[in-house]
Amino acid sequence: MTDDDGARRVLGAHWCFVAFLAGIAGYYLTNLIIAAAVNRNVGEFDPLELHDIGPLLLLAFVPNLLLGLGPAIGSWRWGEGLRTDFGLKPTWRDVRIGLACGVLALVVGYLLNLVLIAVYGADDVSDSPLTDLADTFDGDTVWLVLAAVIVIGGAPITEELLVRGTLWNALSVHRIPPWVVLVLTSLVFAQLHGEPTRTIALFGQGLAMGLARHLSGRVSAGVIAHAANNLPPAVLLFVAH
Repeated sequence: MTDDDGARRVLGAHWCFVAFLAGIAGYYLTNLIIAAAVNRNVGEFDPLELHDIGPLLLLAFVPNLLLGLGPAIGSWRWGEGLRTDFGLKPTWRDVRIGLACGVLALVVGYLLNLVLIAVYGADDVSDSPLTDLADTFDGDTVWLVLAAVIVIGGAPITEELLVRGTLWNALSVHRIPPWVVLVLTSLVFAQLHGEPTRTIALFGQGLAMGLARHLSGRVSAGVIAHAANNLPPAVLLFVAH
């Protein structure tokens, strides 16, 4: 038996936990490295303050894109590949389910944000980071285009691979009820964004996007739902700019 065969046998389906933790670790480690490189005072680092320099604007998205690195490496090293492990190649059924759940996520997020504003007031409920970015950015529009591409295409793939790919699969292996998996992954999704005043809204949106994964059994449907949910805010980047 080769070393590769031994690694596959030992980890089995549990490699998803390893991949999930690796993705999370890479995300926070990269954030710290970027913070240290850009600003010596890590506590005052704010990626949205990088609007004067286009390349640094994109640098702020690097940690998010790296979320999918752990799942990708784990799938290649111990799994059967992204298409087999996660169903990453979309079907027409995935598209239909994803678009429907994406619209649902937008509606849920909008309604929950209205409730939060009514309870706490508009000043205490933070805007989406994309809204803040559009309000402060005064550089070349090409950087906004690249940022929008990442928001619509890159972020949905990496976040879904991590949360509703590896974590979902890891929990399912232990025969945790599907509705519990849906709730737990939605909580992780909401917390991952680091927006305390919008956590409830993000949790609701996570449930809607997770529903796409649940109904289809494939990550690609969740990616489409996530992209559909991110599309209107990305368009607002240009409307507000």
